[in-house]
Amino acid sequence: MTLAQAGFSQAPPPPTKKAKITSSVMLWTLTGSFSDKLETAGKAGIQSVELVSEHGQWTDGDVQKYKKMAQAFGLGMDTILAQADWTKRPVTMVNPAHRDGFLGDVKSSIEWSKKLDVPQIILMSGNDQPGMTHEEQYASLLESAKRAADLAAAADVKLIIEPLNSKVNHKGYFLNNCTEGLKLVKEVDNPHFRLLFDIYHEQVQVGNVIRTLTEAEPYVAVYHIADNPGRNDPGTGEMNYDNIYKAIEKTGYSGYITMEYLPLGDQVASLTKSVTEMRKSINSAAPGGTA
Repeated sequence: MTLAQAGFSQAPPPPTKKAKITSSVMLWTLTGSFSDKLETAGKAGIQSVELVSEHGQWTDGDVQKYKKMAQAFGLGMDTILAQADWTKRPVTMVNPAHRDGFLGDVKSSIEWSKKLDVPQIILMSGNDQPGMTHEEQYASLLESAKRAADLAAAADVKLIIEPLNSKVNHKGYFLNNCTEGLKLVKEVDNPHFRLLFDIYHEQVQVGNVIRTLTEAEPYVAVYHIADNPGRNDPGTGEMNYDNIYKAIEKTGYSGYITMEYLPLGDQVASLTKSVTEMRKSINSAAPGGTA
């Protein structure tokens, strides 16, 4: 797809001032082909995109094709997932018997991150393991995380662990809240291992989002955004995203804020509105509007 075919006469102009918050979107939430999704993100003014495992079967030619396409729409690629099909294969972090498989996935994802110029890789703890106590599983999680972080440090990439709610979307998921996720990151004690703070999942599981994110900020690399219930556009549910964004800004956070919701209505209009409102809230709390 060319810029002309996508409705652009030329590449988007570079920003006059680098934003400390980078807007992103998780592509699995959008409809259409991969190129359609990039076009949607570009038209919405998004700065970057997150992949899950869309790249898994790409040839070297595909890699170059889609990297150039993303660049044509003014997009970076910022994140991929280490453990594709993690619910179906023995690649959990919480079972020592799965560790070799897990670390194999980490090594493979690091190779992909280099091909795609992606700086961050998402890790999943995996689900509760029958016959193991919470303490035993946490000990395995910690050891797996430390070993993976050493691999990431050697490759100069960042691993980000994602807590998911176990009440609605991911029944049985082990690491189901950001308080324990923060504990894990602190104990790993490696700058190449950080927290993915999914605000939707945290709200579903325990609530108390602003207090927890304020405590976690030095260890957060990415925020994911969706409202509850429904996992739809911010502002369509119970969550006060204006206050949440302002709280994020007050912590001094600089990193990615990623839309990971199921858009209601037109995708471009939805994402444009969500990112505009995010910027407005953050700028209102930022001295000099630096977000």
